[in-house]
Amino acid sequence: MISDVSRRTLLALAAATAATAPWPALAQGARKPSVVTTTAMLADAVRMLAGEQVAVEALMGEGVDPHLYRPTRADIVKLTQADLVIAHGLGLEAQFRETFQQLARQRAPLLAAEAIGRDQLLKDEEVADKPDPHVWMDPALWTVVVRAVAERLAGLDLPGRTKLTPDLAPVLTRLEALGAYAGQVLGSIAPERRVLVTAHDAFGYLARAYRFEVHGIQGLSTESEAGLRAIEATVDLVVQRRLPAIFVESSVSDRNVRAVIEGAARRGHTLVVGGELFSDAMGKPGTYEGTYVGMIDHNVTTIARALGGAAPEKGMSGRLTG
Repeated sequence: MISDVSRRTLLALAAATAATAPWPALAQGARKPSVVTTTAMLADAVRMLAGEQVAVEALMGEGVDPHLYRPTRADIVKLTQADLVIAHGLGLEAQFRETFQQLARQRAPLLAAEAIGRDQLLKDEEVADKPDPHVWMDPALWTVVVRAVAERLAGLDLPGRTKLTPDLAPVLTRLEALGAYAGQVLGSIAPERRVLVTAHDAFGYLARAYRFEVHGIQGLSTESEAGLRAIEATVDLVVQRRLPAIFVESSVSDRNVRAVIEGAARRGHTLVVGGELFSDAMGKPGTYEGTYVGMIDHNVTTIARALGGAAPEKGMSGRLTG
C-alpha cells in the first residue's frame, strides 16, 4: 500500500517526467496513442470505438472491486504517462481521489459516467448527495458514457498524429440490441418473482430499467461489511416472499450470501445460488463475458433462467460459455 506522502511524491516525479518529454515517438509515428482506463468496462468501450487505432489498458481487471482498489506505483506511472486517462467517476473509484486531483494538474482525466444527467442517477440512500455509480447495468445509460468516451477520443490532439475516428454508430446499435434482449428475457419472469437479491446493491439501474425489485445485502459500496441486522433482514425477505434464488457476484465475497442461505434453511426455506453475476468487474479477458455486451448478456440470461423466465442457455447471440 502506498502512503499519501509517497503517492504525492511519485505523482510529482511522474508528472514532471511526462511534462518534459517531447513525445518523440509521436513525431515519428512510431506508436499508437495510449489510453489508460480505471475499469475494464471503459477499456472495452474504447476498443469498440477505436479498435486498433489506440493502445488501451485497464488498471482493474477480472474479479477486482473498484470500490476498494488502491492505485499501485505502477498504476500511477501509467496514468501520468498516458495520452488519455478515462475514469468512471461518480465516486466509484473511492481510493483514487488524491490521484485524480494530482493528475488534473497535468492532464485532467475524463470522468465518463459524469456525462449522465444528475436527474437520471439513483441516489445512495445511506450517504447524502452521493449517487449510485453502477450505471453500466442499464445499457441505455451506458450509451451516454460511450458517447462521452467517443467525443474525447475524437478530440484527442497529439503532435504528429492523425486524429482518431471513433466508430460510434455500430456500437450504439449493439447496445440497443442488448437492451432489447434484456427487456425481453427479464420481462418473461413472473411479476411476483422479479426480486433480485445479491451480495451488494449494484443492480439498481438494471432494476429500474426492467421493473425489478432489488435487494443488496450490503449497500452501494463494498467498503463496509454487512452487519447481522442486514443479513437477518435479507433472510426475512427471501422467506416471506418465498424467493427461489439469490445471486453471488464475481468481485464480492460470497460470505454474506452463504449466511443468508443458511439463515433461510434454519427457517425451513430452501434458497439456492441462482448463479454468479458480474457486478463491478467483467469476466476473464479474451472471453465473451470479458466484454461489456457479454457481461450484461450473461447477467440478464442468468437472472431470467434462475427466476423462472425464458432465456436461451447460451444467451443473446449463443456465445455464453457457462
